[in-house]
Amino acid sequence: MPTRRPLIAGNWKMHKTGEEAVQTVQQLKSLVADVQDVEVMVAPPFTALAPVAQALAGSTIALGGQNMHWESKGAFTGEIAPGMLVAAGCRYVIIGHSERRQFFGETDTTVNQKIRAALTADLQPVFCIGESEAQREAGQTFSVLDKQVQNGLEGLFSQDLQSLVVAYEPVWAIGTGKTATKEQAQEVHAHVRQLIADTVDKHLAETMRILYGGSVNPGNVKALMAMPDVDGALVGGASLDPETFSQLVHYQG
Repeated sequence: MPTRRPLIAGNWKMHKTGEEAVQTVQQLKSLVADVQDVEVMVAPPFTALAPVAQALAGSTIALGGQNMHWESKGAFTGEIAPGMLVAAGCRYVIIGHSERRQFFGETDTTVNQKIRAALTADLQPVFCIGESEAQREAGQTFSVLDKQVQNGLEGLFSQDLQSLVVAYEPVWAIGTGKTATKEQAQEVHAHVRQLIADTVDKHLAETMRILYGGSVNPGNVKALMAMPDVDGALVGGASLDPETFSQLVHYQG
């Protein structure tokens, strides 16, 4: 079984000015300077990307964008192009987050377009999937995720997807304080990995990192990360404080 390097990623959402973001990563750099076997990524707001990139220079912490448009340029007021993220210093981009789907009209179709554009720009997509509480209670979790994965990756092949990261985020656990049990997370991650193996490529499925997101905190991260198919975490609120986030990065200690 291939070794998958864990990724602990912080999604700061609509928090922190440029100055606040720089202060945060300066603290975080020293707190995780000793970490070698876990990859760390932060995704500040767009206005903070450039100063945070400067502050992270020389560190091992990667930078990510929270969203992007699928076109390289054009009359799309308020949008950000893939090349703009790259120029700002980004290596990753979060695509299809449930908040984008819920509040801003993101669909499986636009997610697919964005994944294609990100890969073309040499950005690593963090492809978010997840079911609502009503869908879970109705027993629809796997059918919802199957549709999101198959539509989101439509027309893409194994050679296209080597850098793709999947993030399973049950919508009912985002910002609610509810967390999937480690068994629930493992069950879903194993299902998604098997789906990738069956529909795209077995080797890709074995090497692809699948993150868990949804109220991850220092109290539950170790149990979640002990699951064989959980390869990291996409962290919201707990990533805003550098001390707390560094505890997640040091989950093995």
